[in-house]
Amino acid sequence: MTVSFVCRTESALPREQLFDLARSIDAHLESQADAGERAVAGVTSGLIGEGQEVTWRARHFGLPIRMTSRITSLEFPGRFVDEQVRGPFKAFRHVHEFEETGHGSIMTDRVEFTAPFGPLGRMAERLVLRRYLERLIAVRGLYLAGLPNNPPA
Repeated sequence: MTVSFVCRTESALPREQLFDLARSIDAHLESQADAGERAVAGVTSGLIGEGQEVTWRARHFGLPIRMTSRITSLEFPGRFVDEQVRGPFKAFRHVHEFEETGHGSIMTDRVEFTAPFGPLGRMAERLVLRRYLERLIAVRGLYLAGLPNNPPA
């Protein structure tokens, strides 16, 4: 079963800047420091672009996790999509959308994922994974929205 959720984050930053922060490997690493996340292959710093991949290594639920994602679509400054190529999920897709507002911008994260392991995976999706991932995306969004008004590395 595929699980999905939507997370919206308001920011005083211009849409173009928030878009670039959301695809900045360095900003992502800073936002996920608590999980000890590292970029270990592919694009490991700076901005990731369409068709490019990054392999992340982190610790979640006390377990070492390795996941490779590819940017499968990028339409600056409105939208980009990353999808798992290899990793712990049966499927994982994250759509990032950006819109201007009168006082900055809004970033909308749309996440869809399917856990492996059949019925056990479906139970984990409902009991733990959805809430865990939703919190992770929300914390990342708030971190990016609060960054100072300067371009990413």
